[in-house]
Amino acid sequence: MEKKLINSVDCCVDEALCGLVRASGGLALLKGHRVMLRSDLDSLKGKVGLLSGGGSGHEPAHGGYIGAGMLSAAVAGGVFASPPPASILAAILTLHQAGASGVLLIVKNYTGDRLNFGLAAEQARNQGVAVDMVIVAEDCAFDQPSKAGRRGLCGTVFIHKLAGALAEEGCLLDQIVSKMKEVLKGIGTLGVSLSPCSVPGCRPSFDLPPGAMELGLGIHGEPGIKRSKVASADEVVKTMIDHMTNPDSQSHLPLKSGDSVVLCVNNLGALSCLEMAVVTRAAITCLESRGVVVARVMSGPFMTSLEMAGVSLTLMKVNPETLRLFDSKTSAPAWPNLSTAAVSGRNCITEAPVMITRPQDDKHSKGPLSPVMHKVLNKICSTLLEKQEELNSLDRASGDGDCGNTHAQAARAVEEWLQDHVVPGCPGQLLSVLAGLVEEKMGGSSGALYSLFLTAAAGHVTEGKTNGAAWAAAVHAGTQAMRRYGGADPGDRTMLDALCPAADELMRLTTAPPAGQMVVLHAAVEKAAAGAEATRDLTARAGRASYIAAERVTLPDPGAVAVAAMLRAVVETLAEQK
Repeated sequence: MEKKLINSVDCCVDEALCGLVRASGGLALLKGHRVMLRSDLDSLKGKVGLLSGGGSGHEPAHGGYIGAGMLSAAVAGGVFASPPPASILAAILTLHQAGASGVLLIVKNYTGDRLNFGLAAEQARNQGVAVDMVIVAEDCAFDQPSKAGRRGLCGTVFIHKLAGALAEEGCLLDQIVSKMKEVLKGIGTLGVSLSPCSVPGCRPSFDLPPGAMELGLGIHGEPGIKRSKVASADEVVKTMIDHMTNPDSQSHLPLKSGDSVVLCVNNLGALSCLEMAVVTRAAITCLESRGVVVARVMSGPFMTSLEMAGVSLTLMKVNPETLRLFDSKTSAPAWPNLSTAAVSGRNCITEAPVMITRPQDDKHSKGPLSPVMHKVLNKICSTLLEKQEELNSLDRASGDGDCGNTHAQAARAVEEWLQDHVVPGCPGQLLSVLAGLVEEKMGGSSGALYSLFLTAAAGHVTEGKTNGAAWAAAVHAGTQAMRRYGGADPGDRTMLDALCPAADELMRLTTAPPAGQMVVLHAAVEKAAAGAEATRDLTARAGRASYIAAERVTLPDPGAVAVAAMLRAVVETLAEQK
């Protein structure tokens, strides 16, 4: 059985209803029944009350759509089970006694729902209540639907909204029914899933092999009409819309160029928000490529199937009056706060501000230090490329295993730049160039940290200030910038554990005679190497490794190892020039 974060199978529905009502000030529970109601029933006087419902497991449907401008009440059954007629009748009578002029039942086309809501409607009529019913059957899956007809799916939520708006305006019961039956002719839904779902206490509803997807499934875990390999989002969406609008199918939605639609991209339960946004883009693009005008889009979980990793697309053809009703205000907690601006035809790109040119694009002139700085850069790049896998391996123990890759990216970016550019004679200009390159090409927190270091250091080694003391001040300034913005300190098991001891040692350059400067540089290299090695015994208090249990982190920090290796490359190259 699949894992569920519940207290018990028997109580989960009642506890879920309680949770929804406790969290929403506009909702109340009907004592003795799984019925949610508007808490302001007095506002129903003289207006049509709207009642919907069905099995649980489709949250936020149906209780999330209770509020002014939508449903007056919703009745819940067990998970994927039709609610009992007695509770439906209790809900109808409650709305009637609150002063509703009539009650409209909005029912999805499933046999159990039709029977139970139908029985309750007949019983209510016998008690003098004006009741009518709208059956939602907008599923586009089957080319030749059986006698049971097309299933009711997420298009039901559109009917909640439009009928609710009409009821709020005081429209009569028979007028609402007539208008909704007309609207239903222009609604179609189709679902696709990458996984089944499982009712609490039960095994998954069907088996779906890895890499397969199911097209045309319902919202109760029943399998679909076609199984195929998982394709790209664009391909899946095109397949869905092709199927929904195929005129050879008896259940297709007639859709032609120039038609205006509202699009609902409905998360069936377990797709990530990122996937939903990708599918939403694909659906808008696909529709617009056919000349269809997308008037509004709603994207999110509106009628789910527990934890099913899937999505359904619902299209509703609209005219100005339908859009007016769709845009009208509602207090229902699950209805999204949508813009009333048309989706198609809107310019959704804002021009970026004019940026200062990047340092790496500027033209520079050579100077006396250009050759040696070129050699130093080559040595650093080759060192990082040689250590790529070693750094990745170290990073796998405490992070996401890409430290070597990110450093190699930076090294390749520098090598590429060196092929087409002159190394400037001013060290500060070179550091600014390197800061721009690592910021753009390295990415992540490492790119930001190195760019901070180089940017802060650049102002200390300008033309005329290139002696040992200036370089020591530059390294110190860069290190302090890393600490200030990165939030780490020596001892936190980061690259600073190699950099800070080296920076401290390099401060001796301010007083060292020229003949003693290489001694200081070599000492700084050893301090960095020792600092990196010592990170084996440190508990990470910053960076991604800080989220890993300390006993699992026994190798040196990869960032510290990289810093020590780069510093050694610099000093070895300088020693060769002597």
